[in-house]
Amino acid sequence: MSEPLIARRCAVPGKSFMVLMVSRGMIMSEMFLFSPAAVAAKALKNSRGCWRICVAFALVAIACSPRLRGQSGADADDPRVQQLYSEAKSAEAQSDFAAAAAKYEALLQYAPRLAAAYNNLGSLYLRLREYQKAAATLEKGLKIDPKMSSASALLGVSLYEMGDYAAARPRFESALRANPKDDNAELFLANDLLKLGDFNAAATHLHQLSLRQPQNQEVWYLLGKVYMKLSEQALSKLNEIDADSVWVHEVSGEVMEGMKNYDGALLEYKKAVELAPEQAGTHYLFGNAYWSLHMWEPATEQFRAELANDPSNCNAHWKIANIVLEQRQDPAEALAGIDKALATCPHLTEARVDRGRALLRLDRNAEAVAELQLAEKADPGEAQTHFLLAQALRGAGRAQEAQAEMQLFSKLEESARAKSAERAKQLLQEKEKSP
Repeated sequence: MSEPLIARRCAVPGKSFMVLMVSRGMIMSEMFLFSPAAVAAKALKNSRGCWRICVAFALVAIACSPRLRGQSGADADDPRVQQLYSEAKSAEAQSDFAAAAAKYEALLQYAPRLAAAYNNLGSLYLRLREYQKAAATLEKGLKIDPKMSSASALLGVSLYEMGDYAAARPRFESALRANPKDDNAELFLANDLLKLGDFNAAATHLHQLSLRQPQNQEVWYLLGKVYMKLSEQALSKLNEIDADSVWVHEVSGEVMEGMKNYDGALLEYKKAVELAPEQAGTHYLFGNAYWSLHMWEPATEQFRAELANDPSNCNAHWKIANIVLEQRQDPAEALAGIDKALATCPHLTEARVDRGRALLRLDRNAEAVAELQLAEKADPGEAQTHFLLAQALRGAGRAQEAQAEMQLFSKLEESARAKSAERAKQLLQEKEKSP
């Protein structure tokens, strides 16, 4: 006759706990490793873009630690409990979650103080999307074992799915305190905070997630969404204080410029300049909108007005010089302006590229090579820099290196064209699908 199964809990760094099923010192069944975010939870979007929960929770081993013995009418090693647990496991393995839940319900009739059973039953109810039952069951388990962090996280998911975001928050926070690096718990919490409108707290958690998961697009999407919400709040407050202030016109202009509505942006920037003609930044924004439209003369006028207010504005110095180069005027004049910009902002890569252009036109090829190599190192993905560097290398008599740079330029250009073509194809496909 086999010995009864006994649960032993072991502390695990970075996890909540580990349960080993042992008999006579030998491992008898699988090892369960839990994170406080209720094990392997995944947050998915449904077709409406709302958050749904695809629960893939591993079941907690039905066995109790010594401190639970005597709290139940039947010990965890009672043959009836063991039999029902085995039947529940079998049903769960066949994805018959309703049958597995029924076995746990029967098991709890014999062992109503077995906290782990409530955890498992709650996870099954979640899979069956019976959220109210899941919440009630998990709350019972937590009354028996308040430190059962997996149940706390599961309860948070249940409450979240029921739309009770305020009640879900402390459950996720509790799970995260148990394991501060639990990505699932933190992502659930961030979504919950978004629902509650606590955007600053959500941004903090999403920032932490982005550091641990820099390639997770979902995290970056949510972080961008949070920042948009914070921006909306700030704009609303600005308008509430004074809808005709220079700040309101400036930010309105920037929003319009970001949407390529340059006519609207110019109108807003003009109002900002009229309200605060001596305030640093107003003329620069006005001039930059003109510069984006290749309207060189009014752009230069506004940049010069900006330098009268703020002589250290390196972008204004650079863009005046850039206009000189674009209009194919004196490259020496452009070089002097760029040097002023770089004296203040030595890491202004765009200015270094233009410095290389100016030196090329002055036939100072060796200097142009050095300048453009610095720009290339700062932004190796910029195709124009490789093209200009190839010209400078050729002018300096370094034909083989020039050829290598042209090859890089061609690859980057080809890649950019391919991406544009793919994007155009996707847009056409989306247009054809739309009614």
